[in-house]
Amino acid sequence: MRYDFDTVIDRNNTNSVKWDFCDKFFGTKDVLPLWVADMDFQSPRPVIDAVRRVAEHGIFGYTGIPQSYYDAAIGWMKRRHNWDIQQNWFVFTPGVVTAINMLVRAFAQPGDGIVLQTPVYYPFFSCVKNNDCRVVDNPLRLENGQYVMDLGDLEKKIDDRTKMIILCSPHNPVGRVWTKKELTELGALCLRRNLLIITDEIHEDIVYPGSTHTAFASIDPKFADRTITCTSASKTFNLAGLHISNIIVPGPDLMRRFQQTLMRCAVHSADPFGVAATEAAYRHGEDWLGQLLDYLKDNLSFMTQYIEKKMPQIGLIQPQGTYLAWLDCRYIGIPQTELKDCIIYKAKLGIEEGVPFGAAEPGYFRLNFACPRSILKEALERLEKVVTSN
Repeated sequence: MRYDFDTVIDRNNTNSVKWDFCDKFFGTKDVLPLWVADMDFQSPRPVIDAVRRVAEHGIFGYTGIPQSYYDAAIGWMKRRHNWDIQQNWFVFTPGVVTAINMLVRAFAQPGDGIVLQTPVYYPFFSCVKNNDCRVVDNPLRLENGQYVMDLGDLEKKIDDRTKMIILCSPHNPVGRVWTKKELTELGALCLRRNLLIITDEIHEDIVYPGSTHTAFASIDPKFADRTITCTSASKTFNLAGLHISNIIVPGPDLMRRFQQTLMRCAVHSADPFGVAATEAAYRHGEDWLGQLLDYLKDNLSFMTQYIEKKMPQIGLIQPQGTYLAWLDCRYIGIPQTELKDCIIYKAKLGIEEGVPFGAAEPGYFRLNFACPRSILKEALERLEKVVTSN
């Protein structure tokens, strides 16, 4: 069937964090929200139908994971990412951030170092600090319009209390889809320095032509033995509120230690809606995903051309994956101390500044372009008015 991504669906008064709780984040509800990383599109029809069947049954008791769910998820990873995974590698958590918090608890002690490649998804900082560990900052370098890893810097910063790296792949917020060569070089370094690799691959399916996502653990069995991969259908199919993630743990010892931590924290139950929706998405969602990727690619092209023509002062780091754009607004003629307030209160635009992501300096912003084009156009017009008035 043909899906409609142009129609604006009113999300106000639905308890949407993105739309109804802007005041909690921006101090005002009077903004056009392009911040939280969910999409303003309905999920695929088979997913909606699966959730409806669960709702109409009317009993929402404790829920297990059926064989059909494993088969669907394993098939998806093989078809989409050429990775053969096994059923006994699965662990289920309510979300990737939950999983990463639990992984830090399982494999690090207070005071241990955990590598983050900044700028990066800001809940990672909380995962480290809330468990009394310390961030080992390994900043990405901007080269020829794209961010790259600085493995020389990483090697210098590893000490005997550096235990793991949290790898964002594809990377949020800068949009890099790491090449197999880059990941192989990182993996060799991690093996050499005995680092555990936690990979957040939640955006694995949102990749644009010219780039290919490589599951880190699929590159080499030695990598797989030292890697825990965090995945979910939530970003791909807009299911974040259904709270189920697939954590892939090939190493038996890593699996044992992780499960012990989850049991101590009583993280073990599945949501009946999340189970049904995820299985339906992996079985019947590929046509919808193909159309979504085309629409997102066109949104990105529209935004790129708009900025180049009307706001050339803004630098757009072209994302190779994700539906998030990293904007460099340092040179639009607004003092750094006023820039955030100008965008929020004058442009009335709800986008996130880069400092909480670990940006090296103020002036960067993350914009979510997974919305109908009319909303994106309005957002760019609002931004343009502020830029051209200075």
